[in-house]
Amino acid sequence: MLMVQAGISTKSLMLNIPILYSFRRCPYAMRARLAIKDAGISVALREVVLRQKPADMLAISAKATVPVLQLPSGQIIDESWDIVHWATQHEKANPLRGPASRIAAANALIQQNDGPFKQHLDHYKYADRFPEFSAEYYRQQGEEFLSSLDQQLSEHDFLLDNAPSLADIGIFPFIRQFAHVDIEWFRQTNYPHLQRWFDHYLTSNLFSNIMSKYDPWVTGQDPVYL
Repeated sequence: MLMVQAGISTKSLMLNIPILYSFRRCPYAMRARLAIKDAGISVALREVVLRQKPADMLAISAKATVPVLQLPSGQIIDESWDIVHWATQHEKANPLRGPASRIAAANALIQQNDGPFKQHLDHYKYADRFPEFSAEYYRQQGEEFLSSLDQQLSEHDFLLDNAPSLADIGIFPFIRQFAHVDIEWFRQTNYPHLQRWFDHYLTSNLFSNIMSKYDPWVTGQDPVYL
């Protein structure tokens, strides 16, 4: 959701570059950082402790979840997929985008990922909170999405075609989270194309560069740049 927040403190905008409130392990925040880093955009990174969210972030986003991007103009973007689109639109010919049909295909895959698959992922990862079924049951529900991605990846190198797209960086963090619930199980699954794609991103410099560890941000500290 794009919005302009009234009454934003000018102090928070003194850097004159975008400010990104993030949490290192959140897949939504990873998605945003991947797009920003891939586009070569400099932002001031503010690592958030989710149990003690900074007042500056709460003042600009009623949603109060990461990621939140604050632009020098005062505009606030607090949906991860909107941040991806914002970052990739900075380059007129960003290779992650392509024609409108390719962007539409990426958006459709993200709807599947952020909807049914994310629900199955949460139930699988936190199965003790959802005792109606076993973790294995929730995993099987999520596997329908894994299987469909593996089929797509059997036809080309990346999710949409033979080049990385918005869909790849948008979905990878969630597949990573699903895999790491039980990585031994994931490694023995019969999804060879998905595992190839997964390892491509897992071992990439792009992913390594957005996963550096930082201390939680506190008001007044020197900026940390992504």
